[in-house]
This record gives sequence, structure tokens and C-alpha cells, in this order.
Amino acid sequence: MRPLGALAGVSCFVSPSCARWASPVAPSAVRQTRGGTPATVRSLRGSLFCRPLASGALRSADAWGSRAAHPLLARRLAPTRRLSGVATVRAVASAPLPPVSMAETAQDVLRSRVVAALTAAFGPDAAANPMLTPATKAGFGDYQCNAALSLAKKEGKRPRDVAAAIVEALDVSDLCETPTIAGPGFINLTLTPAYVSGRLNAMLADLSRLGVAKRTGTAAKKVVVDFSSPNIAKEMHVGHLRSTIIGDSLCRLLEFLGHDVVRLNHVGDWGTQFGMLIQLLREEVPDFVDGTGELGDVDLGDLVVFYKRAKERFDADPAFKEAAQREVVALQSGDETSRRAWQAICLQSRIEFQKLYDTLGVDLTERGESFYNPYLADVIADLERQGLAVEDQGATVVFLEGAQFTNRNGDPQPVIVRKSDGGFNYATTDLAAMRYRVQEDGAQRILYVTDIGQSLHFQQVFQVARRAGFVPEEVSLEHVPFGLVQGEDGKKFKTRSGDVVKLKDLLDEAVVRSRSELEGRLAADNRTESSEYVQDVVSKVGIAAVKYADLKTSRTSNYRFSFDKMVMLDGDTAPYMMYAFVRTQGIYREAGGGRALEDMEGKNVAFSYPVAAELALAKILLRLPEVLAELERDLYMHVLCEYMREVSTLFNRFYEQCPVRDADSEELKESRLALCAITASVIRRCLDLLGIQTLDKI
Repeated sequence: MRPLGALAGVSCFVSPSCARWASPVAPSAVRQTRGGTPATVRSLRGSLFCRPLASGALRSADAWGSRAAHPLLARRLAPTRRLSGVATVRAVASAPLPPVSMAETAQDVLRSRVVAALTAAFGPDAAANPMLTPATKAGFGDYQCNAALSLAKKEGKRPRDVAAAIVEALDVSDLCETPTIAGPGFINLTLTPAYVSGRLNAMLADLSRLGVAKRTGTAAKKVVVDFSSPNIAKEMHVGHLRSTIIGDSLCRLLEFLGHDVVRLNHVGDWGTQFGMLIQLLREEVPDFVDGTGELGDVDLGDLVVFYKRAKERFDADPAFKEAAQREVVALQSGDETSRRAWQAICLQSRIEFQKLYDTLGVDLTERGESFYNPYLADVIADLERQGLAVEDQGATVVFLEGAQFTNRNGDPQPVIVRKSDGGFNYATTDLAAMRYRVQEDGAQRILYVTDIGQSLHFQQVFQVARRAGFVPEEVSLEHVPFGLVQGEDGKKFKTRSGDVVKLKDLLDEAVVRSRSELEGRLAADNRTESSEYVQDVVSKVGIAAVKYADLKTSRTSNYRFSFDKMVMLDGDTAPYMMYAFVRTQGIYREAGGGRALEDMEGKNVAFSYPVAAELALAKILLRLPEVLAELERDLYMHVLCEYMREVSTLFNRFYEQCPVRDADSEELKESRLALCAITASVIRRCLDLLGIQTLDKI
């Protein structure tokens, strides 16, 4: 999952059936020779890696061992020689540079070209890391290559000389202006307007996909995402908020990219707490537990109250405690009456959970801890058969490998997989779940979205699963950790009474705050709207505000929860981004004479950029596939929020400086309308990936 080596240029996520869009080449983009190197040779180098692997790929590849091992390179280029630190290449054969595929991102194409140039100038080892990134500042072009600085020491040359050698071997004239070298040796690359226009038309071809290639073939993975995971008989609280929201957004992203995603809710539906719940239920409605009656007057609707009553009895009444412990044994042994009571408790919890999931718009498939009970004994037997599990102080353990898993005496730390009383624990269940997900679900990537406090646990069970062969190396195991939700004072987010904030109460309050904000603005504008409109807006904006406040922060950081800030219409908030879509779409509709966004789809527009703000907006729009590929790899959704915010900022600048309806010509008006349509579609797609619904007006 790290940046790929030289073989990054030999594969592609895109299906051969994908439409390929050729960018028209402006007269200013006609290839010229630089430093005496024939243009045909540079064209040849650029074509060597014309299909780069998208950066979200999960597989890795070794760097090329030698030029001779690769017939295309060996056939096209003669051995190099260096004069004054600059590589020269003798042309053996020539070939025209093929049209740039609009199904590939600019970054992918440039990365493959830089790899080819590094290989030609300094050999294949130098191409292992092309160090190509988006430019850090607007004045440095659109992308920059920093490879010269790291190569300079190895080559014993000045970084600028190394950069000059790379540029000499680099042909990007079909998509970039002439490369420039800045500072100690940074190579700056600026996309040509002609290439940008081709990319924009590729986005217009399908406004739902916006030029984002759908992963197919081996690039499409079976991904299991384990998230939310509340405990049965306990209320979902603010601690479940982040797992649920982050997990859902990751699923949306991976599904949009074409992966086969399994959304799993690993609920805590098993454990010792059920003993006291079943015992209380047995005392109050024995006929129901025995299967001869119904629940009657017993209300399980508020399981939290029922749980508290059972816990109070368990702590205060020794006889009740002993009976509850017997119920645990009976449940684990498959006693029919105990299971009947357990199923009733689980069912009521599911009903309450589903209400919250419906409010959040989250889909999940429940597969709780109890699902894996039949497989636990086999896990232990397998570990023992391999000599990994041994007895230690009456318990069955697996001793970990690695210096990070040793105690003060240097002895390896154990992972308990079976307690001394014969019971199983979380580690056992997680190991059984991993093995099932690989063997039965066919998972190729497994994500666990939990709080950062569980990082050590997952490091341990991941190691055991690998060593036991439950999860082969080609399957990616990833813990996706997140920080805490804090109050505005930076302390743990609690109610005034000191209790943990219930998730239902939090979501209800967000809608109330949203209503207050909307009604205040309606009154200030002397505007009247129907009650149905108000309810639709406040419910969508309220939930969106909670989601965006969470997702805009790097998930590994704690964040401070503020109702007042998150429902505001200005600033970095969900209402602001939702309004950005409404405004962008409205400008397009008004200037376009009432046309819908879809009316622009499939058109081949002659884009022009007489004002710098137009080209700046265009270039940020075409970065969407690159941003999604980064998210696919790193799983930090705040990057999407930052991208969407930048799109909105550049669109505002474009609208202030570039009249749409009153453009100087019909051609320019159509170009600007197309930019509006793409911008609105990009914002809508980004909001959808965050799990946020759009509105036609606010």
C-alpha cells in the first residue's frame, strides 16, 4: 500500500472497454527539441509507461532489475553515456507519442513519464521512487518532482544538474508546458490548457462518475469493513458516532470506486452481562422464558433501564449473582430457554439500533460475536496443532514475536486465547472472524474502524492471524483508528450530569439547533416556507452537520464537538458545503435558461480560459480522481473535505471574476456553464461519499 516502484507503469485500473478521450494539442504545445535531444526519442521514452497503475492499488511490485530484462526498453534505447552529469541517449528506433488517455489521471501519466526519464537518465534503480506530488504552491506549477534531491548524493552531483538530466530525458509536451527547475532542484510541471480541456470533457461525458475509473478485474477487491459495533442491551452513545460515520463514508468511497464491499456490524451480543439480564427476565416473566407465554407487561423498550435494574440486583444480591452466572453457562451450552430470553433482548436492541441507522442513512449487515461461537474451538485446536498456542498459568496463550511485544525482562508477551476457566475472549472471537472473512467471505482487504485505544489489541491479533495462516500475506489487514469526541472545553464529551451523551439525544439536538438557525434566517429575510420544507431541510442539515464536523477532522485526532459552530451557514461546515452546491447549481440553472445539470452531460465543449480563475477552477476539478485514489489507499476522509472546500473557494473566485450569463460570447458562456455543471456535480459527489444528502435550495 506504499508508493509503487518502477512497475507502476505496466498496469491500469481501467477496463479496456473504458472510453479513451484524446486531448487536442494546441499549436503552442507542439514538441520541440531540448538540449539537442531528438523529440522522437523523448516521445519514445514517454510512451514506455503509458498505462500507470492508479495510486490506490493494493499490490506492490519490485523495481526493474535491468534494462535488458525489458524488451521494449532495450529495443527502443541504446546504452546511455553521461557527459558533464547529463545523460544522453542514442535513438535506435522512433515512435510517435500516443494520445494521453483521459481515463488516466494527470498524476498517473506524469508519474509514468518521470519513471521513464529517471530510468533513461540514471538507470532503473533511480526510478524506484519518482517522488511526484501535487505542487505545494500555485507558483510552482501543478505537480513537482523532487527526485533530484535524493539522487544527487548517490550520483555525486549537484541537485540542479541531476534535475537537468531528468528534464532532458523527460517528455511531457503532450500534457505539460516546458518543465522548469526551481530552487535546489525541484522540477515543476504545469498542465497545458489543451490537456485540461480534454480532462474536463472526459468528466462531462458522465457527470455521475466525473472521470473516475471504476476498478475492474484484479484491481476490484473484496473489502470487509467492520464498523459501528455497539453492545446489545446498551444504548448507542457518542463513542459509537465516529466508528459509524467514518465506516459508512469509507464504504461509500470503496463502493463508488468499484470494490465489492461487505458492511459488517460486529455487535457485542455475547458475554457474561447476558446472564444477569436473562435471570431478571426469568424472574419477571418465567412463562415467556419457558416458551409458554408472552412478555406481558415487561417493557424491553428501554433496555438501558432494564440493564441497570439487573446490574443493581447483581451487585446487591448474592443469590441473584449466582443464578446469573449459571445462566451464562446455560446460554453458552445452548439451553433453549436461555437462548429464547437472549434472542428477545437482542431483537429489542436491534430495533433501537436500526432507528439510529435509519436517521444516519447507514446500511449494515449484523454479524455479531455470537455468530463465531461455533468456530472458536477450531481456532484453538488449529493454534495448538501448529505449536503456536501453549498453556501458561492455566490459560491457553500465544506468545508474540518482536521487540515491541516484550516485558521489562525481555520475555515475550502473551495473547490469551482461552481463559483458565475454559472461556473464550475478544482475541479468540477476532481470530475466528478473520479466518471466516478470508475463507468464507473471500476478503482481500479487511478494515477495522475502532477507537485508537484498541490499536495494541489489533497489532497483537493481526500477528497471531498471520503466523497461524488464517490471513495470508496477500490479504490486507488494517486497523482504521480514530480519536475521541471532546466537549468544547477539550474534555470528554458528557452531559451536564456527567453521563455519556446518548447518540439519539445528540442527533435530536443537532436537528433542533438546525431548525433554530434556519428559522432565524427565514425571519431575517422575511421569507416564508412550508412546514414540510422546513422539516426536510432541518433534518438533512442537522444530520449532515454532525457527520461533516466529524469527517473534516483527521480521524486519528480528537475533535471538539460544538453544536453552535457545526450548524452555521458560513465557515467550514456541512450547511456551507450544502449551500455551495445549491448556489453552484442555481447559477448554472439561471444562466443556462433553466437547464438541468444532466443537459450538459455528454457534450464536447470548447473550453477557454481568458481569466486565470477559470483555469485554476478547472485544474482543481480534474484532481478528483487523484484525491479519491489517495483516500482509497490512506483512508483519511478529511482529505475529501479539504478538497471540496478548495473547490468551493475557487468556484467563488471564478464566479466573482467570470460572468456566466453575460459572457462575451456564446462559446465562452458555454465553457463557463460547463465549469458550473462540473463543479456542482463534483460537490454533489463528494457530499454523497460523506453520506450527506443535497438540497435544491436552503
